[in-house]
Amino acid sequence: MRPASPSRARSNAVSPVEEAVAALLMALGFAPEGDLAETPRRVAHLLATNLLSGRNQDHAEILRDRLPNRGSAVITLTGLPFHGVCPHHLLPYHGVVHLAYDPGAFIVGLGRLERLLECLSRRLVLQEDLTQNLVDALMVHLDARGAACAVEAEHLCLSLQGHEPRGARLCTRAFIGTLEGRFDVLPPVDYAAARG
Repeated sequence: MRPASPSRARSNAVSPVEEAVAALLMALGFAPEGDLAETPRRVAHLLATNLLSGRNQDHAEILRDRLPNRGSAVITLTGLPFHGVCPHHLLPYHGVVHLAYDPGAFIVGLGRLERLLECLSRRLVLQEDLTQNLVDALMVHLDARGAACAVEAEHLCLSLQGHEPRGARLCTRAFIGTLEGRFDVLPPVDYAAARG
């Protein structure tokens, strides 16, 4: 028998999420013992600290530390890796996000854009909603003149059910304000890569 982890030794309290995971295992015919003994704790920890950690973050707070805009360039950040969780099947999806915004009086550091993505994607969210939520956040909290976002992701809920070939990607785009219809500010969809 392995010793309890330090965090587990400090607190023997079982969270409601751990209880729910244990109940799910039992309902599926698997007793949470042996290799599965720590599974409820591991799943609860993964959900809280990674897969769903964005639900407790305030995206307005992330974008609060603004800097004065001294230029006139559209700001584009491409190839940001991310993951989210599909609310329909509770399975992850992952891919890349491309963001662009036409700043008004303010900009933010690039790290803030990464944190915004983590905040809005690490929760139960449809990809279509994530795409729109990102441009809306830039418009509302940065007072941007325009914003655009493209999200390309592989969804395990599709590939595991056999509906789509493995590696198929869903591509969603949103444009608002001065960037409405400005496909040139985002990288083109790589359909060849999507086909593998």
